[in-house]
Amino acid sequence: MSRDAEVIVLARWSDEVMEPLTQDDPERTWRGRFVPTAGHWGYEFGWALEFEKMRARKGLLRHLESLAWPHPHTVQVLLRDQDDDCFGLWMFQAGRLVEVTIARTGRFHRPAPPDEDFGPDPGMLLRTDRNTDLPAQTPEAHRDTRSPW
Repeated sequence: MSRDAEVIVLARWSDEVMEPLTQDDPERTWRGRFVPTAGHWGYEFGWALEFEKMRARKGLLRHLESLAWPHPHTVQVLLRDQDDDCFGLWMFQAGRLVEVTIARTGRFHRPAPPDEDFGPDPGMLLRTDRNTDLPAQTPEAHRDTRSPW
């Protein structure tokens, strides 16, 4: 299934942690490789990755959680799925990467698919301050509990 998405990882002093993720590795559950970004002074502080297939990103957040970050409090993961109005923000809380609520945004979920043949749906991160109607929110009991990332 095609579904474009972008991921940006920002983390201070994490070149060694991220270096293996800049290479292809067929053993990972997710596919692709991060490209380092450098600031004005030439120091790498971020890494970007684009996905074009939904199945190619399965397990990415769990993999990032498992890494030995030298300063986990500086790790920020920005995710933008093709239906999102803006990037969502994930940060470490109690050892897990969790989505942090951003002011004037809301994640709207569709009902869970009928079976496991369908990939997990991340929902849509939408701006709530725009002058258009927002979709109805699916009750939690009817949402897909599988992680799309």
